[in-house]
Amino acid sequence: MRDGMSAHRIRNIVGGSAGNLVEWYDWYVYAAFTLYFAPAFFPEGDRTAQLMSSAAVFAVGFVMRPIGAWVMGVYSDSRGRKAGLTLSVTLMCLGSLMIAVTPGYAQIGGFAPALLVLARMLQGLSVGGEYGASATYLSEMAGRKRRGFYSSFQYVTLIAGQLIALAVLLVLQFTMSEAALEAWGWRIPFAIGAVLAVVVFYIRRRLAETESFTNAKAADTPKSSGLNLFRDHPKQAFLVMALTAGGTLAFYAYTTYMQKFLVNTSGFGRETASQVMTAALFLFMCMQPLAGALSDRVGRKPVMVTFGLLGMVLTVPLFTALETVEDPVAAFVLVFAALVIVTGYTSINAVVKAELFPAHIRALGVALPYALANTMFGGTAEYVALWLKDNGMERGFYWYVTAMIGLSLIVYVSMRDTKKHSMILED
Repeated sequence: MRDGMSAHRIRNIVGGSAGNLVEWYDWYVYAAFTLYFAPAFFPEGDRTAQLMSSAAVFAVGFVMRPIGAWVMGVYSDSRGRKAGLTLSVTLMCLGSLMIAVTPGYAQIGGFAPALLVLARMLQGLSVGGEYGASATYLSEMAGRKRRGFYSSFQYVTLIAGQLIALAVLLVLQFTMSEAALEAWGWRIPFAIGAVLAVVVFYIRRRLAETESFTNAKAADTPKSSGLNLFRDHPKQAFLVMALTAGGTLAFYAYTTYMQKFLVNTSGFGRETASQVMTAALFLFMCMQPLAGALSDRVGRKPVMVTFGLLGMVLTVPLFTALETVEDPVAAFVLVFAALVIVTGYTSINAVVKAELFPAHIRALGVALPYALANTMFGGTAEYVALWLKDNGMERGFYWYVTAMIGLSLIVYVSMRDTKKHSMILED
């Protein structure tokens, strides 16, 4: 596999990416349909209170992600990247199916939010393992010269999952009444996700294993474990957490929370907000391979530093302008500008993390520190934003995002460029 464009390599990258798409579709359907199902599970209080309850459950899913990252990171390092990818999609299928069939608060009382929490816990376990397994698989399967380009498809499919969730929302908004959507229509996308996960299960069973994993298994290498990760590779582990913090917070602020911001702060209707986000996310998705390919030419470090600088300077002005925007086209331009900025992180963060660790502990090294940072900053982004709004301090969230991007920028400036110092030895 010396040529980065080999048919074998591309076929497996496409196969791994397709599974990642469905995983993230299932994850993001929750955020896309929160405005509709929140009253079913949390019927009391005003809209912001209901959104806060739903955001809290969203955050619970993130709490499970470090556990999933730990368990399935070790599993992927010991049993193979393919095995980890297959297990993660199975858990996602179960979580989506549970949400699709769980009765509302009016039917079963407190059991409804309890079952919702359980379903999100299963999905959190799944996504926690998915990130490390897929980031490792795509980075190892890609050739040295095109590693940034091919690994960027993790976020192409991640964004595509979010985009498809929004597209399903738009279709249902167009074909169903608002009352029907709130009563039962919101269950449809979760059922779709469960069915697609079954299809992906069979796709992932046919993937090839990576050369890096095969070579690591043949060598006498230490066992993959949380203890060995933080004992033998503490610098790399904490580096992953630090470089993730600002990027993941910005990503969730600009994507999953932004749709609610357009409704709850800017004052757009739910349909208009969905249309703005769908258009912006589509272009955002298309930018990932371009930025990934750029990193193959100029290095990973300059791309991440650009995100850090622009994020620090423009986050507050962009959110402030969106507070009072009335024209959907203007809202689209502002949202897309924010997404252009965060592309410097999303397009290459997976390959940067994979290039920091040796193969025998790579899946765990990518997954666990990332999941810890993602839980602390990405998973709580919506709740922090809504809490600050509910307490009359909404702009404090803009400065919080800016500060965290600034802290990650310090890391980007000081770290070595992983393109030039990669631990992925196979080409």
